[in-house]
Amino acid sequence: MIATAAAIEDVSAFAHSAGKIPSITVTPRPDGYVIILRPGDHQKVTHQNRYFVPYDSVIPSGDDNFHICLHPTEEDQNCFFAPADAI
Repeated sequence: MIATAAAIEDVSAFAHSAGKIPSITVTPRPDGYVIILRPGDHQKVTHQNRYFVPYDSVIPSGDDNFHICLHPTEEDQNCFFAPADAI
């Protein structure tokens, strides 16, 4: 079974921390994605945060959107989902 953002968001333990983010916040680099989130980009973000996700840690989102899990705080990135055409 492959986890998708939709499946993760349906699980109550993750529902408060996983969220769709604007594609403009995601920048591909040679070794992975850089994500810069500002307030309003994700429900947990209260100030600008920068995250790095190596390509081998990216999970297919199952839709055309990027999603990120932030738990227990906005400084802690736990999972990152990307559309299939972005992986």
